Amino acid sequence: MNNDFMKRMVKFASQIDKTALAELRALAAQTDKSISGLLTEAVIEFLRRARVRPEFRSATEEVLSTNRDLLKRLAK
Repeated sequence: MNNDFMKRMVKFASQIDKTALAELRALAAQTDKSISGLLTEAVIEFLRRARVRPEFRSATEEVLSTNRDLLKRLAK
C-alpha cells in the first residue's frame, strides 16, 4: 500500500459472520490483497451503489428482470 493510502486509514472495530470472514481471508490470500484493502473496496462499492437514485435502481432491476433470458444468452 502506498503512503498516501496508509495516511487515510483509520482503525475501527466491528463484527462479521464467521463464514464471511473465512471467505474474505481466502480471497485476500488468493488475490494477494489485504483484508483492509478488500473491505475498503467493498465499502466504497456499497456506498456507490447505495447512492444511486431509487427510481433508477428500480428501472434497472425491471429491465434486467424483463430481459433476463436475453442477457444470459448474450453473456455466453
